Amino acid sequence: MAAPHLAIYRALAKSNCGRCQLPSCLAFAAAAACGQKPLADCPLLDEATRERLTATLHGAPEQELYKFAKDLSGLEEQLARLDFAVIAPRIGAAVKDGRLLLPSFGKAFEIDCQGRMRSECHVMPWVQYPLLAYAVSSQHQLPTGAWISFRDLPGGLDVHNLFCKRCELVLKRLADAHPGLLHDLAELFQGTEAAGFEADTSLILHPLPHFPILICWQAAEDGLDSSLSILFDACCKVNLPVNAAFSLCIGLAQMFEKIALLHR
Repeated sequence: MAAPHLAIYRALAKSNCGRCQLPSCLAFAAAAACGQKPLADCPLLDEATRERLTATLHGAPEQELYKFAKDLSGLEEQLARLDFAVIAPRIGAAVKDGRLLLPSFGKAFEIDCQGRMRSECHVMPWVQYPLLAYAVSSQHQLPTGAWISFRDLPGGLDVHNLFCKRCELVLKRLADAHPGLLHDLAELFQGTEAAGFEADTSLILHPLPHFPILICWQAAEDGLDSSLSILFDACCKVNLPVNAAFSLCIGLAQMFEKIALLHR
């Protein structure tokens, strides 16, 4: 099997057009192979080719990343051994009637000692798995105010291309099509506007108490394409494993897509 960068290079037009912001197709292939550039940065690669190359880079289809969200037995066993009164203050939760009360986007999720979860909203697998993984995390850190990219999370580089495609690019298209959507999401999910970032919109959301994410969107201007990036507080490196962070963010992107259908 060819090295990843060679497999990518062979699929490129080899025109050295520079639209990926790199000087040559070979440079782009090397950057994409190590996760420094998403394959989507090459406008000449069609969707089918990107899918094939993504499978080559990561060795497994995206569905494999969702298997964690389907098998919760290990997390449930860990949760059964925990003292909710001890862990609740540490992770920003509370205890009510013997249940762990964990807030997410302003909604309360109640978790019993067997890992069963209930809420006023529908509990989806992409929510359930990250919430349980967050609760059982053996280490915990308070938010630092320092922001990092997904690739900087432990293990994030391995699935960075998929994250860009399934999350950042999805949200970018939504923000481009509905310029007021991010502001509405801030109000709907108790987000806050962040200052000091060179972006038209900088929105901080809290999927979990100590798991802040920052969405920065810049509209297209003066011939430059729009851009959207998602950053994570440095504490996210400790408070949630990367597969849970991936599941959470992809689920959010899917939920925001549904909200955008109703957006005026």
